[in-house]
Amino acid sequence: MSDQATFEFDTDYFVEEFSHCFTGECRVKMLPILYKISQIITGNADLADALSIVLGVMQQHLKMQRGIVTLYDMRAETIFIHDSFGLTEEEKKRGIYAVGEGITGKVVETGKAIVARRLQEHPDFLGRTRVSRNGKAKAAFFCVPIMRAQKVLGTIAAERVYMNPRLLKQDVELLTMIATMIAPLVELYLIENIERVRLENENRRLKHALKERFKPSNIIGNSKPMQEVYELIHKVASTKATVLILGESGVGKELVANAIHYNSPNAEAALVTSNCAALPENLAESELFGHEKGSFTGALTMHKGCFEQADGGTIFLDEVGELSPTVQAKLLRVLQNRTFERVGGSKPVKVDVRIIAATNRNLVEMVEQGTFREDLYYRLNVFPITVPPLRERGSDVIALADHFVSAFSRENGKNVKRISTPALNMLMSYHWPGNVRELENVMERAVILSDDDVIHSYNLPPSLQTSKESGTAFGLTLEEKIKAVECEMIVEALKNSSGHIGEAAKELGLTRRMLGVRMERYGISYKSFRGTHDTDE
Repeated sequence: MSDQATFEFDTDYFVEEFSHCFTGECRVKMLPILYKISQIITGNADLADALSIVLGVMQQHLKMQRGIVTLYDMRAETIFIHDSFGLTEEEKKRGIYAVGEGITGKVVETGKAIVARRLQEHPDFLGRTRVSRNGKAKAAFFCVPIMRAQKVLGTIAAERVYMNPRLLKQDVELLTMIATMIAPLVELYLIENIERVRLENENRRLKHALKERFKPSNIIGNSKPMQEVYELIHKVASTKATVLILGESGVGKELVANAIHYNSPNAEAALVTSNCAALPENLAESELFGHEKGSFTGALTMHKGCFEQADGGTIFLDEVGELSPTVQAKLLRVLQNRTFERVGGSKPVKVDVRIIAATNRNLVEMVEQGTFREDLYYRLNVFPITVPPLRERGSDVIALADHFVSAFSRENGKNVKRISTPALNMLMSYHWPGNVRELENVMERAVILSDDDVIHSYNLPPSLQTSKESGTAFGLTLEEKIKAVECEMIVEALKNSSGHIGEAAKELGLTRRMLGVRMERYGISYKSFRGTHDTDE
């Protein structure tokens, strides 16, 4: 049998093979089950009933390790996993294919079955679901089309280790027969449900993408201050406590808010963000709490505000220190009772919403000055998280710079491979008043200016090239300067060795233990340098 084969169904051969049961896995036992499937179809049952039996047969009687039923949305030209066993929910969500893409996509494109006797060696194997196979490289995989009136509606696929190729052929023929039997139900299901399925599938994909994007492991940086932030995120995410995120402008407060939401029990619900600094005072109440029809000039319909939109999920109030006293009073009531009235309304609206607020202002000083309500401050300050400024994050600057270089290289169609040592020294020396947002802008500019796949010092803006602007001209004692040089040498050695402590220690003339002590002193993690290479210009 070739790695890719098309099977013509032979009834006589099929019955003959069933009757022999030479493998010890007697396929003649399938006949009552096939009869049961046919009864379900003729009894006008839905697709879910039929697939429950089909997948059960594959798992329990055919001893499959994995079974997958995909459906084909012709309008969107998308193939997605509809039902399966042996896959987690996360793995199912990743199983989306275009026509002609991978083994599944080719079966839909051609209408012919494909058999891969060694799945991971097959040229069309994508591994998109990222299933862990625990070293079972000998597993075979086959995929048969579900067809009706010469139209491919989806596929049935299975994965199993076969010692006997004749048994593999029998199973392909059996599932081909089952695919033909369930085709009318699949067609009816697609006609009645495809629009709903398409919206659910897209919603699932977007939520999964958001969760991947905002989980803490994707917040770049391994410095001690950031490790403390990760620990706080981990502890508070599973609760419904109000969180106040503090930090300078540009440190990534919104990223922390997203990480908390998308790792919470309500991750599937809405996350609504409101930038309080961008709300004009006369519209802030309407945007946050909504308004009734006719409550003011231009209120032509009833409008649900951010709190109602976030019901069941999370609302993120960015720059909460900018709210006016009137809106602060109304926000306090929401925090106390989870109720409010829309502008122009008298009926209380109750919401179940988690509140995450953020600000770069000093709320304690604002309370003392009378510009921020003290009772509101204490209601918001249940679980404070302070995101450190970039200048306090040590070698995170390098990790972030490398991340931005890779991202902007892809975005601009370039192949920038490294940052030169002089440029790295400048990045490490600068005080970053604009924090991560400023570093991101600097690296985007540098990637655009780079002509030879390297970020040079002259690709960086002038503000980084003078001691006055970089904040390194004054305030350093001899001891502080020595520590700065020591930190730079350790960073350079770790970068040259791609994060291997032994090699870096040898380059610096230190023992592993001595280097480890110094790395801990400066909050440097070897993980930030894994996979990176750099040499002097």
